[in-house]
Order: sequence, then structure tokens, then C-alpha cells
Amino acid sequence: MSGPGPYAPLCLIAAGGTGGHMFPAQALAETLLDRGWRVRLSTDARGARYAGGFPDAVPVERSASATFARGGGLARAGVPFRVAGGVAQSLLRMRRDRPAVVAGFGGYPSIPAMAAAGMLKIPRLIHEQNGVLGRVNQIFAPRVAAVACGTWPTDLPEGVEGIHVGNPVRAAVRARAGAGYIAPGDWPMSLLVLGGSQGARILSDVVPAAMAQLPDALRRHVRVLHQARPEDRARVAAAYAAAGLSATVEPFFDVPRWMPEAQLVISRAGASTIADLTVIGRPSVLVPLGQAVRDEQTANARGLVAAGAAVLMPESRFTPAALADHVGAILSQPDAAEQMARAALSLGRPDAADELADLVAALAGLDNGRTEGEMR
Repeated sequence: MSGPGPYAPLCLIAAGGTGGHMFPAQALAETLLDRGWRVRLSTDARGARYAGGFPDAVPVERSASATFARGGGLARAGVPFRVAGGVAQSLLRMRRDRPAVVAGFGGYPSIPAMAAAGMLKIPRLIHEQNGVLGRVNQIFAPRVAAVACGTWPTDLPEGVEGIHVGNPVRAAVRARAGAGYIAPGDWPMSLLVLGGSQGARILSDVVPAAMAQLPDALRRHVRVLHQARPEDRARVAAAYAAAGLSATVEPFFDVPRWMPEAQLVISRAGASTIADLTVIGRPSVLVPLGQAVRDEQTANARGLVAAGAAVLMPESRFTPAALADHVGAILSQPDAAEQMARAALSLGRPDAADELADLVAALAGLDNGRTEGEMR
């Protein structure tokens, strides 16, 4: 299948270096490519490491960027110069091949492209995945044509109106939307443990100890798939083995493959994970990141908790005994677990990528239904 031709409109996607930014950005890229657009990704060297899931038709442009949040005094002093260099790189590229729209997904690697687009008067939008704006999106929110929100409500600056589109999920997740849920019972049950793209040490500390406290009648049916940091992998696997539990411990799991098989998910409350849970429809125990300055993960989890689809466990109360109680209650009550799965599914927005692509097309002044040939 041939890709978009040279006359197709171009969307430049600017995104930072975590799965939380990259997964919805990837979903938009996939949707726009299906509609005949050209798509490029602008990020920095760190962000490029998380871009492996993007389609081959999406070139990755690396622009220098930096943040004041990392490094010592010398590194911080160099931040304005690195960002300015990245803006200059973006300006040159945009003058050679002018985008119809620039879509920013947050993270400091998105700054150069978003800033350059503003200088060239190119229509811009941002997509905020969390219920609280990230630092970079806070800067651009009052200055862009549209603010698309993945979590609703989103805390926005005064005078800024958001458009609730939901968090786009990748095509592989959309393909498993509403996958049938097998309620817990006297048969093999899968427990999926996700710590986000960076892993989560507290999950590695607490979950194996909690599973060891489950009643024998329940524990013998449980198989655990646990995402752990590479440096934690051996000790986590040993802890499960000592508890007599079947467990696979890896730094990364193919979520679209394994989440539909799970009876229960224990996870951080990142926006992309919340979106996957609601599109596929699975019960969860959510452990928001305690050190987040804006506490955005608690905001992300509120909808699922209010709907009865998830149990919220702040880090301060995330102990092996408390987690064992919650897991035991869910896995021993199949009707309640099935209701949690249905509640999660009721919040899903599997068409979020299409809604965001519609917004991109509207900013470009294009009819969503036009083909590449009609745009010539």
C-alpha cells in the first residue's frame, strides 16, 4: 500500500519522551495516515527512544530541547540555549515543508516545534492527557487555537476552554475494544501489574508480598504478569516464586495483548493506562504516583473510581495487607468483578483518535472526508 503523496496535508506532532505522551500521539498519527495525511513526529533524542511504535511512514525529527527540572547548575544554565537551538531547527524544517497543523502532546521536547509554529502563524492545538495540565501545556494553552482534553473535567487556566475528546488509544488497543471479560472463578486467572513506561518500584515492593497473603484456594489459580524495572526483575521474580505463584516479570508488556486476558489490573493511574482500561473494559486497582507535584494521576482515576470500576489506593495506604484484601474481594466475587468491567467500559472513548483527527482537519480548514486526490 502506497503512502500519502506530496500534495497531502502535513500534521507535525510534537511530543515528549514518555509513553503517556507518545501513545496518544501515535494513535493520532495512525488515524491521520489512514485519512491520507502526511505525519511527522518532532521530539528530542530521549523522546525518540519511545517512538518505536509509530508507523514507518512517520519520520522522526529530533530537535534539541531541555528542562530546568534535571541536571546541575551548569546544565540548567544551558537550557535556554538548547531550546533556542531546537526552535531554530524546527523553523528551518517548517519553512522547507510547512505543516497545515502542529499538534502538541506535552513534555519539554514538544517546545521547539510548538514555539516555531507560533512564530510562523501555523495553526496549533495541544492535547492534554491528564486531568491537570502539564507544565509545557500550561504555557501553550492560552496561545493555541484549541485545547483537547483526554480526562474530563481537566483543570484549565481561567479563560481557556477545553474540548473533551478523550485519550486516543493505539490501533492495537482499539482492535480489542470491549473484548469479552471472563469473570474470576475456579479456573486460571490473570493479574496484570503495570507501572507505566518508567516502571514503579512500589508495585514491585508491595504486589508480590500481597499476593503471598491471598488464601491458598485463590492463590493457586492466579498467574501474574508484572512489569518491573530491569534492576528489580530478579528480586520480584524470586518473591513470586517464594510465594508459590506463577509469574512472568518483564520490563515491558504488550498491553493490547495481555490486558484483555486479565481478570484484574493493578496499575499506576497514567492517562494512557486509564484509556486502555476503559476501551478494553477491565477492573483495576489504581495507585497514583505519590510524588507527582500536580497529583494528576489521582485526577485521572476519579472517573473510574466514581463509576465503581476501580479501587483507588494512595501510596500512603498501599500496603501488602490492604492490597491483599482488595484483590481477594474482587477475585472472589465474580458478579462484582464483572460489574466493574462493565463500568470501566461505559467510560471508554474508542473514537477519541477520530475526534482529535477531526479537530486537526478543522484547524487546517479541510473537509474530513477529502482524499489525497481531492486535495491536489
